Amino acid sequence: MTEPFARPTALAHVRVTVTDIHRSKAFYQQLLGTDPAIDFSDQVDEPGVREDRERFYGGSVFQLGDQVFGLRPVAPAGQTFNPDTVGLDHVSFVVGSVDELHQAAARLDAAGVEHGEVTDLGDAGMVILSVQDPDDINLELAALKS
Repeated sequence: MTEPFARPTALAHVRVTVTDIHRSKAFYQQLLGTDPAIDFSDQVDEPGVREDRERFYGGSVFQLGDQVFGLRPVAPAGQTFNPDTVGLDHVSFVVGSVDELHQAAARLDAAGVEHGEVTDLGDAGMVILSVQDPDDINLELAALKS
């Protein structure tokens, strides 16, 4: 086996794009056995909510131990998978340090895999490195700043 690109230690967060927040929220409540920790689904049809990051785009967020899983209801009804519509928004994997992000970038380069730059997200408290999977789903490797 070759050296892995990175050694993620956990998921930072996952958010999926959905067409119908009420249907999706009910499904995930059943699947996860919990109610959302944050829920703006009752505001989803108010003007501007689907563009409002502070109201989670009219979506819901579930706390799963130390991880968070969210639903973003911005896809038009009837759409099929596309990373910008129905389906996965992105997956973020936690790695141990910013140095590991730079090591991962070097390994991705050596393998000829395109990726973004190591980017400090400032007040978000993390540094990320983005890469697309073979299906063009965005993945982040994230190092939390101390």
